[in-house]
Amino acid sequence: MITPAFSGSLFVVAAPSGAGKSTLVNALLAQEPGIQLSISTTTRQPRPGEQDGVHYHFTTAEDFVARADRGEFLEWAEVHGNFYGTSRASVEEKMKSGTDILLEIDWQGARQVKKQFPDAAGIFILPPSIEALEERLHKRGTDEPHIITRRLLAAGGEIAHAPEFEYAIINEEFNVALSELRAIVQATRCRFAQQAARNASLFAQLGIHVIQPT
Repeated sequence: MITPAFSGSLFVVAAPSGAGKSTLVNALLAQEPGIQLSISTTTRQPRPGEQDGVHYHFTTAEDFVARADRGEFLEWAEVHGNFYGTSRASVEEKMKSGTDILLEIDWQGARQVKKQFPDAAGIFILPPSIEALEERLHKRGTDEPHIITRRLLAAGGEIAHAPEFEYAIINEEFNVALSELRAIVQATRCRFAQQAARNASLFAQLGIHVIQPT
């Protein structure tokens, strides 16, 4: 017998700033139906072109702290002087309905999620070199030079937590990295517990007995 998980899978993707995480995730979402990006709540200011409720849920530090104290976040952390968090209710509701959820968060948040969802697929995106990371941050053109310096100084500490993840993708050739990311998603969907949750009637017909969660 097996105990079924949520019918939706949970993916946790982390990386140092400039490793290309967001570009890879956006490309994945465009090619893989049935997976949604969880929209984080943050206290940082919107970047040019970002919309509230689309890219992030923007809020004040006071509101964020109050919600964190009420236990509303599946995970939350302070990163580069700003708070980021993921709504627990939103994630669990979508996973119960069969939707795969992807969290684009940092290693601190990933550690919190894994304590509550140990079967979540953790994926760490690595740059091909620190030099490439610096070049990408400058080309992005969204941060002031002192912010770029701070992000580069933090990158080493963030990369040190890569061994806490099940998968590591080196984003040197974009198409190769995207292919590897899609392969991880497809393999996770084929886990036995996930298949049982998505295909309960078939498994019962085949005589595979599943323990219902209490």
